[in-house]
Amino acid sequence: MAYLNQKTLKNNITFSGIALHSGLNVNVCIKPAEPNFGIVFKRVDLKENNLVYPNFMNVTNTSLNTTVENEFGAKVSTIEHLMGALFGSGIDNALIELDNEEVPILDGSAKLFIEKILSAGVKVSNSPIKIIKINKEIIFEDEERFISIKPSTLSLDIDFELKYENELIGNQRNKVKVYEDDLTHVFESRTFCLYQDIETIKKIGLAKGGSLENAIVVKNKDILNPDGLRNKKEFVNHKILDCIGDLYTAGYRIIASVQCSKGGHYLTNQLLRKVFSDKDNFSIIEIKEKNLPHTLINRNLLKSIA
Repeated sequence: MAYLNQKTLKNNITFSGIALHSGLNVNVCIKPAEPNFGIVFKRVDLKENNLVYPNFMNVTNTSLNTTVENEFGAKVSTIEHLMGALFGSGIDNALIELDNEEVPILDGSAKLFIEKILSAGVKVSNSPIKIIKINKEIIFEDEERFISIKPSTLSLDIDFELKYENELIGNQRNKVKVYEDDLTHVFESRTFCLYQDIETIKKIGLAKGGSLENAIVVKNKDILNPDGLRNKKEFVNHKILDCIGDLYTAGYRIIASVQCSKGGHYLTNQLLRKVFSDKDNFSIIEIKEKNLPHTLINRNLLKSIA
């Protein structure tokens, strides 16, 4: 397998599901695409001006999800878990058709997206991938929250710290090497919320499709989901999943070291805007097999694809 060549799907992926925030049922078809096509969303419920590009500059909302919008007002929301699955499975090119504004939440993680990608198969092209290389340290701070990105040799490391007053969640921290580690725990980790926040979230018209089937709900010291947690660090691991998905709005995979404390969609998006505001901060390089070792794309995932 040509690890460092661009990849797409071998076959279409189709699925339906409830959207977390709108509560509507959404049908999705993810189709193979040619090299250098990138990841593109298409709102098939709209007759024109219906292509939406998941680029950090097109992000118009970061409250409880990541929403992208084109110049004509067509939106696609809650893209982060699917984007994380595409990033992690090495998909560079795909057309994602959906018949409503929001990507289905499925089980609240990237697990089912990954399974569907693996079942469809991965097609490798002859075109080399491109990589964003960070040249200098960039920091974005928002009061007590911060996120930073700095140069790395051949990896993408994410060091994420979560701090909650809730006693059960508390302080969690995890660090992953995205291109080398087994990310099963990250991909299977679900979105979560505090029980006391549900009413407030619903009052502003969000989480209409939320349930114990697609989110972890924490009430004081208890997890209301009958089966409990999927892994010990599921809360911070889900934040890492969100971070991976949001980083993919840069357009290519990144070589860098990212550190974040109490972050989320907003911080990651602001960091990307700051990085790309100055061309001296980054380089975009075309990768050939001889340039980098196979660790650039997650080895454990590739074993299951091959």
